[in-house]
Amino acid sequence: MKIGLIGLNQTGKTTLFDLLTGRDSGAEGSSKGAANIGVGYVPDERVDFLSAIYNPKKTTYAKIELTDVAGFSPSLDAGNSGAAKFLNDVRPCDAIVHVLRAFDSDLVLHELDTIDPARDLEAVETEMLFADLDMIEKRIARINAGKKLTKENSEEIKMLERCSDWLVNGGSMRDMELTDEEHMYVRGFAFLTEKPRLVVVNVDEDQWVTRSYPNQDALTELCDGLGIPVIVLCAEIELEISRLPDEDKQLFIEDMGISQPGIETLAKALYGLLGLISFLTVGDDEVRAWTIEEGTIARKAAGKIHTDIERGFIRAEVVKFESIHELGTMVKVKEKGLFRLEGKEYVVLDGDIIQFRFNV
Repeated sequence: MKIGLIGLNQTGKTTLFDLLTGRDSGAEGSSKGAANIGVGYVPDERVDFLSAIYNPKKTTYAKIELTDVAGFSPSLDAGNSGAAKFLNDVRPCDAIVHVLRAFDSDLVLHELDTIDPARDLEAVETEMLFADLDMIEKRIARINAGKKLTKENSEEIKMLERCSDWLVNGGSMRDMELTDEEHMYVRGFAFLTEKPRLVVVNVDEDQWVTRSYPNQDALTELCDGLGIPVIVLCAEIELEISRLPDEDKQLFIEDMGISQPGIETLAKALYGLLGLISFLTVGDDEVRAWTIEEGTIARKAAGKIHTDIERGFIRAEVVKFESIHELGTMVKVKEKGLFRLEGKEYVVLDGDIIQFRFNV
């Protein structure tokens, strides 16, 4: 799962990247204009609980690949090579997290002078829409420049013209009604407006306490209209939490009225956005969370661990996390018969603890 963190300059985007990846905020980043790439681990209380029981040699959380895309500047980059670089870094991502600045600071000035997250969101959304239209226009031009216009070429032009009309009228490719065949075709273009996106509003401590920030209603209305989920967090507070000893973190979280750390909130939102779940494997060697798409069958989930397990799949021994959480040990779970043997077509559910039986 490749996630792109995007936004204007000075939004706190790189601070969020550092928090998600555990990178030292004082570490030297990439060269100017280059994207930072790192791996973030998804907090999971189920993994923590199981690790406390098994005390394994290794504990492995689900992970996401993060790209901190260099900040976009509407006043400098729009329509030039800076925009092209920005857009090229975004295109390979599976989903986009758009970090918007709501905090005010005399030390870190906003490049557009005023705080308006709705305006900032529209600026980047518009740039991506224009990029999609430009790609369509160039593709149609290339087809028409060919020596022979085939039936397939004609059908492609019709499809692209439909897409262009949809975008010109304010739509995005992720909302366009397409057949399964058309959807697979469109995916080949990696349209920017087709990518799932999530908005993170970066507030300051006072705004976090009051649960309000500048032009909040305008941003809420815009995101509702675009179908974009919104998360509000304070990167400054999150950074303080990350630096605390483990025994003090929960107390700090409670004092600030935080139901769960923003990193955990963001990770769960991304899973929901992309239709992902985790199944778990346990043992003395390792307790691990594995990321799969919702609806994945057991045989395919086994292949996530190793292709040999998928190929030689016999059956899966499945235990619900809730059962071991309630009873405390796998021995007690099995004594009560709270496990099932499932076949290769079993649809894996979030939180399933699975032991695969296979023969190669």
